[in-house]
Amino acid sequence: MPTDLNRRQFLAAGALTLAAAGLAGCSSTDKKTTSFVEPGSAAVTAAEAKRRRTGTVVQRALTAEPVTLDLGGKTAKTWAYRGASAAEPLRGNVGDTLKIALTNNLPDPTTVHWHGLALRNDMDGVPNLTQKAVQPAGSFDYEFTLPEPGTFWFHPHVGVQLDRGLYAPLIIDDPKEKADYDKEWVIVLDDWLDGVTATPDQVLKELGQGMMDHGGMDMGPMRMGNTLMGATSPLLGGDAGDVYYPLYLINGRPANDPQTFTAKPGERIRLRIINAGGDTAFCFGVAGHTLTITHADGFPVQPHEAENVVLGMGERYDAVITAGDGAFAVIGEALGKQDQALAVLRTGAGSAPTSKTKLPQTKDPAAAVDLKAADAVRLPERAIDRTLALELTGSMGKYDWAINGKRMDMGQPMRDALGVEAGERVALEFKNSTKMWHPMHLHGHTYQHPGGGPRKDTSIVLPGTTLRVELDADNPGRWLTHCHNVYHGEAGMMTTIAYQEK
Repeated sequence: MPTDLNRRQFLAAGALTLAAAGLAGCSSTDKKTTSFVEPGSAAVTAAEAKRRRTGTVVQRALTAEPVTLDLGGKTAKTWAYRGASAAEPLRGNVGDTLKIALTNNLPDPTTVHWHGLALRNDMDGVPNLTQKAVQPAGSFDYEFTLPEPGTFWFHPHVGVQLDRGLYAPLIIDDPKEKADYDKEWVIVLDDWLDGVTATPDQVLKELGQGMMDHGGMDMGPMRMGNTLMGATSPLLGGDAGDVYYPLYLINGRPANDPQTFTAKPGERIRLRIINAGGDTAFCFGVAGHTLTITHADGFPVQPHEAENVVLGMGERYDAVITAGDGAFAVIGEALGKQDQALAVLRTGAGSAPTSKTKLPQTKDPAAAVDLKAADAVRLPERAIDRTLALELTGSMGKYDWAINGKRMDMGQPMRDALGVEAGERVALEFKNSTKMWHPMHLHGHTYQHPGGGPRKDTSIVLPGTTLRVELDADNPGRWLTHCHNVYHGEAGMMTTIAYQEK
């Protein structure tokens, strides 16, 4: 991988030092006098009513339950959904009403969060913030308008349940979109340990005991129980991750049992790529093919050609390739962890690639800094009404991950809420004061990267940098923002951005 960090402070896309003038607009909310919009309020209902609707209702049943999976010869007891999976997306058209009847057959409470959607607040799936957790043997009906087309996904927002098999893509189509491709392939990347080496809860407990800080030195990854020491990547500014995963999957299948996608030579294939991992950034590519990136987190970008693309947890990129003739490796390289996920694109004769096949790395991988929003979705320029400073703090030594030095207590998610008002243009400044990278995710909104960059909801913030993004406060409610490393988030790197009552 390239090591030119001056060139590749790429994922921070707007690093800067917070000056006093830049902080002048920061909100300081008096919790005793400020009232916040409730998830089920009239303002939330009114925002939902403004979304365009087709009149079509898409109804599905979703059951969260214990299952046993065969992962390339390894048997894993885990939790997953009946009714959707990595290889079985949910799908609808923009403007359709999605009705999901969730049944919880797990031994623990759960919810469903619809990642990346600017949906109604009371359907966002965050326990104690937007709804009560669904208890074992309980049920909950999710119903909301599909607000925009794109590549999205869904998963629980209870503990570290995401690092099991509880996730699936949600694809929202626009029938008016002009398709310049012949086929489509949804590709879900994942790091896997549940039922093979440990459960996610066991891993969280182990991490919570703290780890030695290796200072970003490249020692090579060394397994210690269920954690890794020395997993580093220059693309991620140092420490690449701290959890040992025995398997890396594409669409639920490991490298020794890869999924094969068939096409004809010359066909154009749209790839919808999702990183559903818990602790792993992937460098994704198709050997022998150039990616033309067309969307970031569901929103169109000006077409950008790249050899590979980096995805942090929760990020999605769409790309189009023109299929060559033969059998080609489709690879998600686990950055810094010296392993990879594998699938196969087959259009003709030839030996199937093996897990030893590597991605070409003659060019820097693409990332958010390389992309520009398509004109149709670029935010209009206007003055900033409010700036929220979100300093990312903590360390592996104490495992005290937090925002602004305050660790989220999910029993009191409004305790340190940051206030905004409907109609404001809001700047978020994610300042990473830690030695690790963090994929930061905002619920209920998309924001724009600086300089006309892409519209996104999840972005990597490298160590020692600040990412400043802008959004329009146009979706009332109480919205979580957090690190999408599931272990960092659960340790406390979360906060709430809440709309104030006018």
